[in-house]
Amino acid sequence: MPFKSRRRPLVLEPNDQRDLERLATARTASVARAQRARILLAYAAGDSVSAIARQEKVTRPTVENCLAKAIAGGIALALDDLPRPGHPVTITDDAKAWVVQFACNKPTAYGYAAEIWTYSQLEQHIRTKADAAGYPCLREASRSTIHKILQEHPIHPQRLTYYLERRDPEFDTKMAQVLVVYREVQHENALEAANPDLAEVRQHADLSYDEKPGIQAISNIAPDLLPIPGQHATIARDYEYKRHGTLSLLAGIDLHNGHIIGLVRDKHRSKEFIEFLTKVDDNYPDDWNLRIILDNHSAHVSKETMQWLKDHPNRFTFVFTPKHASWLNLIEIFFSKMARSFLRGIRVKSKTELKNRIELFLDEVNASPVVFQWRYKLEEELV
Repeated sequence: MPFKSRRRPLVLEPNDQRDLERLATARTASVARAQRARILLAYAAGDSVSAIARQEKVTRPTVENCLAKAIAGGIALALDDLPRPGHPVTITDDAKAWVVQFACNKPTAYGYAAEIWTYSQLEQHIRTKADAAGYPCLREASRSTIHKILQEHPIHPQRLTYYLERRDPEFDTKMAQVLVVYREVQHENALEAANPDLAEVRQHADLSYDEKPGIQAISNIAPDLLPIPGQHATIARDYEYKRHGTLSLLAGIDLHNGHIIGLVRDKHRSKEFIEFLTKVDDNYPDDWNLRIILDNHSAHVSKETMQWLKDHPNRFTFVFTPKHASWLNLIEIFFSKMARSFLRGIRVKSKTELKNRIELFLDEVNASPVVFQWRYKLEEELV
C-alpha cells in the first residue's frame, strides 16, 4: 500500500501562484526567498517532500519547516525568517556616551602622539580603559561596534575638515567696500554699452590686482611624443622632469575692459610691486584716478610703497579686501582660468622661456579681453 502523507495540501490562490512564480526566477530576490518560492510551488504541484529536498539540494527539515509555516500562517510567513531573540543588548547608553567623549577629543588629550584618532587606536584605547571606567561591556568592543556607536550621532573622529575663522574685525565693512566698486563698475559698463560716447569721457579706471607666485619652470628629460593615429591618442610624456626655478606674475585686470596689465619677475617684493604701479601709471592718462582692489600683502603697505605713492599724490586709491578673503578679488578668476588652460602641463627649457610664454599668453588674452561680471553677494550685501 503506497505511503499517504498526512500533511495538509497547500492550495495557492491565482495571485499567490503568480507572485511565487515571479519570485522564483527574480534576479533581485535573495537566494533564500527564491528557493522557498520554488519549494512552495513544487509542493502545491504535488511533489513530495523528499523529491523537493533532492531537487533543491536541501534537507527534509528545511522543506518541512517552510511548508509548515506556509500552511499555518500563509505564504508571506513562509518566505521570510521569523525574528530571533538575539543576544541581549549589553552596551548601555552611559557606555556609548563614554565612547563619544573620547571621539570628541584629540588623542593628545590622553597622552598619545597622534593628532587625529584612527579606529584602531580608538578601539585599543577603549578596550584598555573600559574596566577601570566601569564599562566591562566595552572590554571586547570591535571597530565596527565603535563605528556604529559614533554613527548614531554622527561623529567622524578620523576625518579632518577645514574652516576659516574671520580674523578681520572689519570684515563686513571691507567686503562692502569691495562690492561697491564692483557694482559701480558694472553700472558704468552697462551705461557705456548703451552709449559708447560715455567711455570717451570717463577719467578713472578700476583694477583688481594680485600676485601669482611660484609658477614653476619645468623641462622634460625626454621629448614629448605627439599623438599618432592607431598608436596613442594623447600626448605621451616621460615622468621625469627637471626644475629651473619659479617666477611670479604680478597682474591687474581692468574691470571696465578686461585688459590685463602683467609683470613677470623672479619675486614679488615691494620693489616689484612699485614697478607694477609704475607700469599701471604709464598705461593711463595722467589726469585719471586709478582705484585698485588688492589684498593685505606686506609689499602693498611697505615704507617703500607708501613713499612712492606720496610722490604720486591723488593718483592711486587702494581698496583692500578683508584678511583671508582672496575669493573677493576678481583677478583670482583670471588666475584660475590661466592655471586650468595655459599653465596646465606647461614645459619650458628655462625661466626665460617661461617668462616669454607668460607674456605671450597675456598678449593673446588682451587681443580678445573678457570683462568679468561679479555676481556673488552683490545685491545681498548692498541692499
